[in-house]
Amino acid sequence: MLEDKARDVGRLIGQSEEYKAVKRSSDALASDAESSTMLRRMEAIQKEAQAMIQRGEQPGTEMEAELDQLLEKVQVNGSYQQAVAAQENFDKLMLRVNQWIADGIKTGAASPIITLG
Repeated sequence: MLEDKARDVGRLIGQSEEYKAVKRSSDALASDAESSTMLRRMEAIQKEAQAMIQRGEQPGTEMEAELDQLLEKVQVNGSYQQAVAAQENFDKLMLRVNQWIADGIKTGAASPIITLG
């Protein structure tokens, strides 16, 4: 029963406007070649910097400058801004869902009656 209820919640979340907006904005961002290229490069720089730190090395100022420059460019990109806004709205929805679940757990734990439906 619990699994069925969880699947129902997941289905409803998947049908929410917030999730649909995340999906649309993610697809738009992925189809924006310029943004995708910048984001992939940023990810590569971050991985390279992390590997350097793990080896005990310090990332160079050139690496930091390139990352900063890419970040400035991508932050003003419309596709990126829409994706960030949509993700923030979805995250807010998920916080509310988690709070509703926590409230339900408290109510269920306080109830002496066991229900099966």
